[in-house]
Amino acid sequence: MRYVVKLGGAGLETPSLLDGCTRAIADLVRDGHQVAVVHGGGVQLTRMLKALGKQSEFVNGLRVTDAETRDVALMVLAGKVNKGLVAAMGALGIPAMGLCGGDGLVFRARKKRGLLDIGRPDLGFVGEIVSSDPRWLEAIWNLNGVPLLSSMALGFDGEYYNVNADEMAAACAIACRADALVFLTDVPGVKGATGAVLRWLSIDQIAEMAKSAVISGGMLPKLSACREALLNGVKRVRILPAEAAGSLPDLCSSRVAYGTEVMVA
Repeated sequence: MRYVVKLGGAGLETPSLLDGCTRAIADLVRDGHQVAVVHGGGVQLTRMLKALGKQSEFVNGLRVTDAETRDVALMVLAGKVNKGLVAAMGALGIPAMGLCGGDGLVFRARKKRGLLDIGRPDLGFVGEIVSSDPRWLEAIWNLNGVPLLSSMALGFDGEYYNVNADEMAAACAIACRADALVFLTDVPGVKGATGAVLRWLSIDQIAEMAKSAVISGGMLPKLSACREALLNGVKRVRILPAEAAGSLPDLCSSRVAYGTEVMVA
């Protein structure tokens, strides 16, 4: 089977969780599955920006990105975080190739349109994926490797754009016709109005939950990405807490009691 795994939040920041996530990914590979990893690194980026004296601003879960912030994002996400993941997979004997979306023109982006109809905010160098070419991912898989993608992509204007990692993971899953898309996160799943984690969530429920503010912030682009993937051929989409990453190899073969399964209906 073909998996796309999005790794972010505490799964990147906490050594024990990172170890559990990378071991679960390694187990998938050893079982003969093809796995691509798309990662964020927002915590690390915010920390670096703060050290440089820059404040971080977010609109509906997306980071407002001026040119300087974009350059720092390229350094942190495509550099330190990406190569740290390559090292972590290498320590487990799994050959990984670290890329950003601009490498090999795997993903092309354009400036993301605002999120509101009137007076929509200018997010700066925040991009949305408009085209993909998965042949480089296929080449890595054909050599039994794991592509590790940081969430930066090139625009047709030659500029790098910061792309929400959830959105890039969905675009990756669609482009390579993945069987499953899994978001390893630092939350237990999607919570309903009562605060309890929803084990199953229909994409038809997402708009109403956003309208009533049951879901907000970073969960908005995540669930939008889930919806996009499911409507474009990805068979299974699950939001899974990073501490339950050990259940990842069993996801498509048995019932998993963690996180939220997002479904078409």
